[in-house]
Amino acid sequence: MLTVSDLMTVNPLTVTPETPLRQVIYLMQREGVRQLPVIDGGELVGIITDRDVRLAVDSPVVARDMPHRREIIERFTAETCMTPNPMTVTPEMSAYQVAGMLATYKFGSFPVLDEGTLVGIITTSDYLTFFAGLEKRLEPALWLHS
Repeated sequence: MLTVSDLMTVNPLTVTPETPLRQVIYLMQREGVRQLPVIDGGELVGIITDRDVRLAVDSPVVARDMPHRREIIERFTAETCMTPNPMTVTPEMSAYQVAGMLATYKFGSFPVLDEGTLVGIITTSDYLTFFAGLEKRLEPALWLHS
């Protein structure tokens, strides 16, 4: 059975609740990620996504007011924008079941916890990477049967 641990990104980049939004944006851009688990004292307390950042920074109230947008980026922290207590999955869960959960809830990722400790993150990109590599893994078997 294909499990979450087969596909997940191990030891994902994290931020703390106090991480300034400016730093969150920088890390997302530098690392090419769209979700960052938020850890406080070793415990997962939230997740902040690129969508959370866009909603905070590009609010209809402040969208045209650039100085105010800069103030938000400087003053706000991950905690002010994150989704607290996110849904999580475990490494042993079926990758197919979790794919269904991603589709049902329209989420981009789930933090992966093992006995309460963050061990990874499973993202839609992890699934796409796996799927994109399937043809190469299946090609020799298909060639033998043709």
